[in-house]
Amino acid sequence: MSTRHSLVGMVDSQPGLHSTPVPLAVRMRPTSLDEVAGQRHLLTPGSPLVGLATDTTAKVGSISVILWGPPGTGKTTLAQAIAHTSGRRFVELSAVSAGVRDVRQVLEEAISSRDMYGLSTILFLDEIHRFSKAQQDALLPGVENGWIILVAATTENPSFSVISPLLSRSLLLTLHPLSDEDLATVIDRAVSDARGLGGHYVLTDDARATIIRLASGDARRALTALEAAAGSARAQADAASQSQSAPGSAEAVETSDTALPEITAELVALSVDRALLRYDRNGDEHYDVISAFIKSVRGSDADASLHYLARMIEAGEDPRFIARRIIILASEDIGLADPQALVVAVACADAVQFIGMPEGRIPLAQAVVYLACAPKSNAAYVGINKAIADVKAGNFGRVPKHLRDAHYAGAKRLGHGTGYKYPHDAELGVLQQQYLPDELAGASYYRPTVHGNEREISSRWEKLRRIIRGR
Repeated sequence: MSTRHSLVGMVDSQPGLHSTPVPLAVRMRPTSLDEVAGQRHLLTPGSPLVGLATDTTAKVGSISVILWGPPGTGKTTLAQAIAHTSGRRFVELSAVSAGVRDVRQVLEEAISSRDMYGLSTILFLDEIHRFSKAQQDALLPGVENGWIILVAATTENPSFSVISPLLSRSLLLTLHPLSDEDLATVIDRAVSDARGLGGHYVLTDDARATIIRLASGDARRALTALEAAAGSARAQADAASQSQSAPGSAEAVETSDTALPEITAELVALSVDRALLRYDRNGDEHYDVISAFIKSVRGSDADASLHYLARMIEAGEDPRFIARRIIILASEDIGLADPQALVVAVACADAVQFIGMPEGRIPLAQAVVYLACAPKSNAAYVGINKAIADVKAGNFGRVPKHLRDAHYAGAKRLGHGTGYKYPHDAELGVLQQQYLPDELAGASYYRPTVHGNEREISSRWEKLRRIIRGR
């Protein structure tokens, strides 16, 4: 069984970048709640997390908690800070590698620890959303009977990824992305702290700002970017030192001995290729970004539409999914205000399928800009929804006899087709005739707007209705 207890994972490291193979983000993990940056809304006096961390008697019962938030916001940090200060027995499992057998073993050990030593057990379960329903069910007896205090972490919405019985027995705590100020605190501490770079590097203001921007509220990414940039700064300094060690450069050598490697914005940009988007294709970010994308196109903001398109592309979203949404947008939000929008959307989907990515971003962008700038109408969308609502509510009747199929033996005897008027025989190509069932005579579903092409359709449709319905 892969478990870690409270003292395992504390790293003894020497100052500087190369003193330990342990990543900087792990070395700088806080050992108490006082060191935690951000999430102050969860760390007020008397809060459940503070209670878990400060109950050094380890005998007071506490409710289990589920920590939900984006990566790098401190879920594991909070759990391990509690482990270092609570006095409780602490066990860590990862849902990636653990199974039901591991969970049952932890429960058995927790009961023994309680009965023999009077110690309660905190089980930290990382990525609980990766546990199946059966695996989560195995946790229920321990949580319900108080054998363990469960601290579970997830990046996915627990409403969809955690079973209801476990949710109802736990307190759901939401973590937020770190603010720029919080990230600055994390970065500065890592530069000066002996567990981090130990003050052996100079970080420029521009470099700090660049790391903060690239991190997008994720402390782990900020520290990873800092570590990579520090490596580049050290390599540059070493190379400069070697070149200055050549004969005739004694003055330069003396200067380099006192200068610290400088981490600049340029080194950060070279070390970190691009901003690491917080985007889970199966999680909330997927739904939030596509929702913002749809609403931006609907709202005719081409710039915002391209922004959210870029976020999906850079996050590796399936381009076929994006193309399908564009086709739906063309009919739902533009419709007959610009009938060409659907043609463009379908052509875009075909093009993306044909040429693939990354070139597929170009027809995607073309279609998105076209749809964003097109006149908008949801009249056809609203119309079909109204018609379906009537049908579902039972507001329908028999098809009028003159419209029924008359192409089979006996149809005429039943009166099918009798009295039907052929519109092409009329001078205007349209004539007065009832098409709706008697129960729905006079019903109105399609109500065109006056936007774009639908302005002409609106005028024409009104004339057609007058003729068809004899007004």
